[in-house]
Amino acid sequence: MINNVVLVGRLTRDPDLRTTESGISVATFTLAVDRQFSNSQGEREADFINCVVWRKAAENLANFTSKGSLIGVQGRIQTRSYDNKEGQRVYVTEVVVDSFSFLESRRSRENKPVASNNFSTTNNVPTEEPKQDPFADTGKTIEISEDDLPF
Repeated sequence: MINNVVLVGRLTRDPDLRTTESGISVATFTLAVDRQFSNSQGEREADFINCVVWRKAAENLANFTSKGSLIGVQGRIQTRSYDNKEGQRVYVTEVVVDSFSFLESRRSRENKPVASNNFSTTNNVPTEEPKQDPFADTGKTIEISEDDLPF
């Protein structure tokens, strides 16, 4: 059976780092992942995926990311259940993260304020004009001799 998950999204809050009684680090976090399509109002919606990461990776995630960080995770979906204080059975589905990657530098994240609720970022710094595409179709003919062809 295959159980493999790959997600790219932004942390909705700082990772919650804890240590088990046996001394193992565990961090939980929620990843906001934009959907590929827009809703009927033309807005992009997001799914909020609960994740858990263990050991040294948990410590690294907690130390080097914060709310709004863009990360990629690879792991598997896992379900578990427990009885809450009222004695009711609670079922939890989460992604157990095997590895993660930072997808932006801390410096670039600190220079961009995160907009609330829509997870898009805005930057008041003037942007550079896009560089001219050297392969864009300009409408001009290109002179190629038979000697230039590889076949």
